[in-house]
Parts: sequence; C-alpha cells; structure tokens
Amino acid sequence: MSNPARSAATRQRIITAVLQIIGKDGVAAVTNRRIAKEAGVSLGSVTYHFETQHELLRESLLHFVRAETRRFTELADQCQSDGVDIEGAAALAGQVAGGTAFDSEHIAPFELYVEAGRDERLREAAAEAFAAYDRLAAQILTGLGVPDAERLAATTVALVMGLQLRRLATGSSSEDLVDALLLLARGAINQETAGQEAGL
Repeated sequence: MSNPARSAATRQRIITAVLQIIGKDGVAAVTNRRIAKEAGVSLGSVTYHFETQHELLRESLLHFVRAETRRFTELADQCQSDGVDIEGAAALAGQVAGGTAFDSEHIAPFELYVEAGRDERLREAAAEAFAAYDRLAAQILTGLGVPDAERLAATTVALVMGLQLRRLATGSSSEDLVDALLLLARGAINQETAGQEAGL
C-alpha cells in the first residue's frame, strides 16, 4: 500500500528536478534518467508518477505558476489590507522582481512557454497559467482603484513578463518595471478621469 504523503513528496521532487533541468539546459535535456538522478528517485518512480514527457512538462509548468500565484496573491492581499497606493504597489512589484533570482526554476517557465509554441499539447497549460496571472493582475488593479482592471490585466501581465524576460536576457535592473507599471496605471486613471470630464 502506497503512502500518499511519500508519493506526493516524490512527485514534488520530480517536478522540482524537471524545472531545474529545463532552467539549466532547456527542454531537450529532460530525460527520465536525468530526472531520476537529479530528484534522487528511481527511474521507475519517474514513469510511475508521469506516464509521458508531455504530462511531466505540463505539470511542472502548472506547479510553478500555482506557487507563484499563491505568493503574489498573498502580496496583493497584504497591499489591500495595508492600504498601499499605486506608487507603493509598483515599488513592491519592483522589489519582488528585483528579489527574484533568475535561478534555473525561474528560467524554466520561459522555456516552457516557448515550448508551448512548438507543442500544442502544452498550450492548454500555458493558457491556464496566463489566465491565473490575469486574474491576479485584475485583483491587484481593482484593489488599487484602477478603472477597467479586467481589460488591463492581460496587458499588465504581458508588460511584467516582457520586462522580466528583458531583465533575464540583459541583466538589467527591475527599475524599468516600476516605471512601466506606474505609466500603465496612471494612464488608465487619467483616461478614466478625462472620459468622466468629457461626459460632464
């Protein structure tokens, strides 16, 4: 009889190993033997928990996004309870971005999103990941009083991810992210104010 807690821990070690391998050497480097070695599990454990490589990649991507979404949801809730304004929220986003080390686990999702462009079987997982980020962005923007938050959510996510990719590729600082978020939020508020004044 299998132990559910031990089984979950083994599965987690496998997913962590997959993200590390992808972040270090790309998707093509993911083999069951390498996963088993990096995770410290038997080769049979890898195939027991994940029947196909597609399932492995999909679950690894979703695991990363769920963990990130939980982390950012806690920050969003903290911003709302602390009454943080737009400038404070942008500064906090910059601190989070700047404090995120581009270790192998944080590089891996970028690789997986590109792989989803090649492998349509991963697109559903990628779409689920972006939908989670969009919901979180809408929650944060709404909490900050940014009008039309639902419509701006995808743009905000694209802005953050694009600037994080730029930071990863160039080694630039996270200050651009703070400026860009403020520009987006202030622009939305100014547009709403101008629309209301024109309607008067």
